[in-house]
Amino acid sequence: MPSETPQPAFVLVRPQMGENIGGAARAMWNFGLDRMRLVAPRDGWPNQKAIAMASGAGRLLDEAMLCEATADALEDCHYVFATTARARGLTKPVVTPERAMQMAREKIAAGEKVAVLFGPERSGLENDDIARANAIINVPVNPEFASLNLAQCVLLTAYEWRRGAVEVAPERMDMAKTDWANQAEIEALSGHFEARLDAAGFFFPEAKAEGMKTNLRNMWSRLRLTRADAQMLHGMLRQMVRWKERGD
Repeated sequence: MPSETPQPAFVLVRPQMGENIGGAARAMWNFGLDRMRLVAPRDGWPNQKAIAMASGAGRLLDEAMLCEATADALEDCHYVFATTARARGLTKPVVTPERAMQMAREKIAAGEKVAVLFGPERSGLENDDIARANAIINVPVNPEFASLNLAQCVLLTAYEWRRGAVEVAPERMDMAKTDWANQAEIEALSGHFEARLDAAGFFFPEAKAEGMKTNLRNMWSRLRLTRADAQMLHGMLRQMVRWKERGD
């Protein structure tokens, strides 16, 4: 059964290759979408190549609504987007995938049903299809090579839906069984290095020694070390000292 999460329906209009239908299903499910509608797929339905390509998203194909015409696929929808890379000579709002999915969330939250039309691989949607849409989604692609694969276009739009539907930190640090070193641990590491470097005669001439030590402490503070980093550096220093002592 389709998930209960409110979401737009993705309508593939006259798709030509089963592989692209399967790829579209996979892209949809990657981002939590499972409302697929198919309008007159060229090679009939069901399609074994679509099933093979869908991998773990085969359920979407099993539950897809099969329609004979675009109008049939949109009967219960209140607002429709059409994806196209070309100017069509039709007066309509043109939005990016990001803005389109923002609008879709707003309309779905208000109780409306939303659909997104994707055209066949070779030529895209026809003007008769686009005329049924309320707005056009236009991806800012290279104008010298604007053609997108069907599954790629589905993935781009599905990604924008997901990006606005969940809170995702733009950047994070995955800590591998450790934590950040605290000031006491950094101070201990700094002291260890200072002592060993001092014994090795590094802080020379004496008039510059304090400035060199300050620069060293400043370097440790900039590095943002983990506890594991600090322990490894302590170990490296101890091992070098032991090696030197054995050499003597």
